[in-house]
Amino acid sequence: MEFSTEQLQKLAQEVETVARQAGAFILNERKTFSTQKVETKGLNDFVSYVDKASEKLIVEQLKSILPQAGFITEEGTEARDDNPLKWVIDPLDGTTNFIHGMPFFAVSIALLQDTEPLIGVVYEINQDEMFSAWKSGGAYLNGQSISISAAPTVKDSLLGTGFPYYDYHLLDQYLALFKHLMKHSHGIRRPGSAATDLAYVACGRFDGFYEYSLSPWDVAAGVLLVREAGGIVSDFAGADEAIFTKEIIATNPHIHAEFLKLLRSFMK
Repeated sequence: MEFSTEQLQKLAQEVETVARQAGAFILNERKTFSTQKVETKGLNDFVSYVDKASEKLIVEQLKSILPQAGFITEEGTEARDDNPLKWVIDPLDGTTNFIHGMPFFAVSIALLQDTEPLIGVVYEINQDEMFSAWKSGGAYLNGQSISISAAPTVKDSLLGTGFPYYDYHLLDQYLALFKHLMKHSHGIRRPGSAATDLAYVACGRFDGFYEYSLSPWDVAAGVLLVREAGGIVSDFAGADEAIFTKEIIATNPHIHAEFLKLLRSFMK
């Protein structure tokens, strides 16, 4: 299905409204939330009724916006299908932060055509920051155009990452890279929400971000944000496809080649 830039912009605005509705629900539930309401999906992989209810809210709204699209959802509200046009949803990215009262969590919604993102919306709830992008339309924060940073080298960069929490097969390599970057960059931050991390690359707060063992709903919206803001996104091999490969590097154009070479020298 073909969309014009104007159609994608209108769809993105409708998705922003849905993300705000989900965000308002999440914030309201946070007031009375108890860790006793948390379920465990796997090792250090948590879910709550808030995730599930937020996802149902989002799915129902998106069905009315674009009935012909399928879904990839984290909590399985809709069964994954082979529809080339599909919504990819993380109803609460940063669940561990949420259940512990930490402020970094977001709603992430993307629209894909096959593996290509057409729309990306990340709503960072506590800061009331709405990041949005549509193909060939640029990237925006609360309606204002944003762009990636101009840091010229890794040494001049502030980097974001996520710590492995269940897949430890590259842990030693990851820690060796982490140690190197501690000494050869402006520092490393770990907010705990990959969607937020990517949005921060898009608006220039981070100069780069890297992580492995991620799912499509963690990164689909953020990938488009970074690219439309002028950044580069790849997997650890340097290929453009990063949504379904479980690994991602997102940087400004100045440091991507240097960072990719550095990462590959450690993450073998």
